[in-house]
Amino acid sequence: MKEHEMKLIKNNYLSKVDEKFYNLKSNNKLALMPFIMAGDPNVEITSEILLKLQDNGADLIELGIPYSDPLADGPTIQLSASRALKAGTTPRKVITLLDSLKGKLNIPIVLFSYLNPLLCFGFEEFCEMASNAGVSGLIIPDLPLEEAYKFSNVVRTYSMDLILLVAPTTPFERMEKISNYSKGFTYLVSVTGVTGERNKMENRVENLINKLKQINNNPIAVGFGISTPEHINKVREWGADGVIIGSAFVKRISSSSEKDVVDQVGKFCKDMRLAADQKN
Repeated sequence: MKEHEMKLIKNNYLSKVDEKFYNLKSNNKLALMPFIMAGDPNVEITSEILLKLQDNGADLIELGIPYSDPLADGPTIQLSASRALKAGTTPRKVITLLDSLKGKLNIPIVLFSYLNPLLCFGFEEFCEMASNAGVSGLIIPDLPLEEAYKFSNVVRTYSMDLILLVAPTTPFERMEKISNYSKGFTYLVSVTGVTGERNKMENRVENLINKLKQINNNPIAVGFGISTPEHINKVREWGADGVIIGSAFVKRISSSSEKDVVDQVGKFCKDMRLAADQKN
């Protein structure tokens, strides 16, 4: 165990996300983090899907809060957000959903939300309610680095991690600052552009992972475009600590009937778990 990790444990500074990545790394396992949109197709089914993902091997779950102008999302997740909004999903309903699952949903939940809905809600009030509902982390894709310091202390006050994104186009100096502000893990965007399934992983991701490892000791989770066992194998081979799979899960939700959707998502999660556990 590294010295900084020993200090964190000694002083009880490890968050739930920290603990999850540390335990996985100790067992030489890759973190599997599905993304789904809360409220797609409705809040009740989202509740069932969350528990099914946990039962079928998800280590963490990234749960999206639907927003009308999702700049970082491709068509699949944009349509998912639209369906969720039409179903009446709001940030408050998402928190209420998670609060109802306390004691049942035990893996770390990381909320994904754009900044404007959180500001409209009241940022500190949102963090307090989310923390009380068991949320472990918060991803805000349109939060500028220059504004991150205003929010990171608030998030940390409520025992959550503020997780920031690094893109392939991020200059090295800025990458270092982003990674240092990011807690829990650094979210490495594998492609230039929006979310969505891709045919192959870009080789430059390996170089980005190596750069991030030079900067600090944050776990690195790779997202955007990951949808197959081959992608997962590449991410593991390149030394990342986790994979985030979004559009591939959301696509299965949209293409399944309400009767079958929970089982279909669970089956795909189990397949991705097997891929994540497959040693090269």
